[in-house]
Amino acid sequence: MTSDSSAATTVDTVAQEIAAEQAHVDRVYAQLKSDTAAAKRLADASRQIYHSDRTTWVREEDATAMFERDAFAFNAARRLAVLDSEHEGLVFGRLDLAGDQEVRHIGRIGVRDADYEPLVIDWRAPAAEPFYRATASSPMGATRRRVLRCRDDKVIGIEDDLLDAANPDDLPVIGEGALMAALSRARDTRMHSIVATIQAEQDKAIRAPYQGVTTIAGGPGTGKTVVALHRAAFLLYTHRTRLENGGVLVVGPSEVFMNYIERVLPSLGEDSVTLRSVGDLATDVLKHGSDRLDESHAATLKGSLKMVHLLEQLVALPLTADPSALSLRVTVKGEVLTLAAKTLARTRTRILARNRYNRSLTPVTQSLLDQLWSRMPQEAIASYDLTREDFDEMVTSQASFRMFLNAWWPPMSPADELARLASPEVMDRVAADLTETDRAVLSASIPDADEHGRRDWSVADVALLDELAAVLGPTPAAPDADRPVFIEEGENVQELVTMADTLSDSRTPESDEEPQDTFAHVLVDEAQDITPMQWRMLRRRGPQASWTIVGDPAQSAYPYPAETDAAVAELTGHAPRRTFRLTKNYRSPAEVFDLAADVISTVHPDADLPEAVRSTGIQPELARTDRAHLAEEITARVSHLVDQVRGTIGVICPPSLIGVARDLVTEGSPLAAWTDRVIPVTTMQAKGLEYDAAVVVDPDDIVAEAPGGVRVLYVALTRPTQRLVVLGISDPTAAAGDHAPWSAALWSHATD
Repeated sequence: MTSDSSAATTVDTVAQEIAAEQAHVDRVYAQLKSDTAAAKRLADASRQIYHSDRTTWVREEDATAMFERDAFAFNAARRLAVLDSEHEGLVFGRLDLAGDQEVRHIGRIGVRDADYEPLVIDWRAPAAEPFYRATASSPMGATRRRVLRCRDDKVIGIEDDLLDAANPDDLPVIGEGALMAALSRARDTRMHSIVATIQAEQDKAIRAPYQGVTTIAGGPGTGKTVVALHRAAFLLYTHRTRLENGGVLVVGPSEVFMNYIERVLPSLGEDSVTLRSVGDLATDVLKHGSDRLDESHAATLKGSLKMVHLLEQLVALPLTADPSALSLRVTVKGEVLTLAAKTLARTRTRILARNRYNRSLTPVTQSLLDQLWSRMPQEAIASYDLTREDFDEMVTSQASFRMFLNAWWPPMSPADELARLASPEVMDRVAADLTETDRAVLSASIPDADEHGRRDWSVADVALLDELAAVLGPTPAAPDADRPVFIEEGENVQELVTMADTLSDSRTPESDEEPQDTFAHVLVDEAQDITPMQWRMLRRRGPQASWTIVGDPAQSAYPYPAETDAAVAELTGHAPRRTFRLTKNYRSPAEVFDLAADVISTVHPDADLPEAVRSTGIQPELARTDRAHLAEEITARVSHLVDQVRGTIGVICPPSLIGVARDLVTEGSPLAAWTDRVIPVTTMQAKGLEYDAAVVVDPDDIVAEAPGGVRVLYVALTRPTQRLVVLGISDPTAAAGDHAPWSAALWSHATD
């Protein structure tokens, strides 16, 4: 047979195989349409189960009917939500099994025909496991693995892997590998599922037991994030009752990142997961979040466990200007009773050791009354026949006592308490173990209030506010200023609302329940950047949770890993732990990763460096410019890349230059025509993201401005899937050869 006829035969075989797969996909979509119609009929029927015109009470049998109605409606709605979801490539795989010639089609959800025979097996089911785990050396009973590439409901390509050397002659093997085809796809502004191309080492992490703590480790580009999201979907499938009832929380580094990953889980058939960035984690308590980052020094200070003691000292410090001059003085029956500053300080410490601040007014008041009563002379008590009840009423009704209590123990919110740190005097009193420079930086980082009293808190502040919310307890409702002293419409009632009653009522919490949302499973991505204070915030959301922790120490933005390890150890306790290390870098071309590896090795010689699985033959571009021509140079480099890659281009800058980059894509600016493809981000916002090409601007300031220094530069250098440009800024005052080791390692790759 000639080569031309062989090529024609191959083309015909591919066309025949695609047509056969298309016929099966058509059958699946027809069944899906039928299932959707049936679910809608069930939803309609559920509404007919019970009707009543009763408006006051129902009989027991009516209540049973109502429960059945609601159960049917709930199940119908849930099934419709699954069937109506947008499933990118509903059917994506096929397994041909040896022996009985069984064929299993693998997809995002399970679909059965009218006889309840499987048309598609859910990718999370045990029967689908060989699709991800089987290899030529361990085929797990499979002969051939096929990946279907679909656009909507149309099969546009197939890629096969031969798994068994005893492959029958009539079983064709087509394509060059689905994984490489997926890796070459252009990126957009959303993360996509890898459910069709999960590799064996990734599948082990996805299907690990839920109990305890599962750590997914690996260098950049190893797919840690998307593997973790697939793990969340797998756990919900296999432990649905436990995890749906308890909830699953996914935490990422930024709002940009959460927007990037938000469609992955719904595309896998799961939409019952809560996604929050670290800055939005405490919205359940604080009712607000943040995406603003502090500068490096302040962020590091606020993340340290030193803040725990500092905040406790802050709560213990009265609001008065000079606590040492504070005293309580009342007069009862001519007797002057005094509690000195030292006595008050001991009282405050004792009360706070056993009570939350905002829940302590009753014990505080009682303790003060007890101490004042103990100072009342016995002869005066006997002379006036004074009972303890009368004494308490005399004290609490005095203006001096009320004014003291309002000044010494007013209701406090976390925001009001943290704002006190803006005062250098307060900072000096509560942060004696910090250096003078640290105290100044911390005070200066507290944002000013606007005309409405609101402050632009940072991501690091959120963890401090959450810590204060735990120490303070729920903020009591403010007493109604217009509340009448006498009971309304109570002219004939001889009763008075005392100040003690008012204080007690206004501070009584409505519930003893903790205000935080809690979850049965917590997935933390980019965990190497979670500060010790943020780990404490996380622990409050999962006190009884199982955990999936995803990260790479070499990419850490927090510079004190020992502190972080201690916080994580406290969080996990003695729970069972397992670690999965991903070893293959599927994102970065070898040319890009070699440069990044040289840079990180200068500060982290034992970094977990994965193996880049592909090469483009295109070396990174490294160039320098001056600040006067920076915008012009960025524009030129990006304009060139627009023609070189099909997808997104990240312009990754230090925080001080992000405004310059964003101005280049605004309306009327040089790059405005490509705003859907050119994405300016700071180095911290780039965490977890990827682009077809990246322009890394001013690596010197990236290192100088980021808490993690060179580690954060390493993150920036490993974002592109195709091309990398590094644009430095020349320093005319720098001496020749005066470079840091990381800088020398970077610029040694320069070719121009």
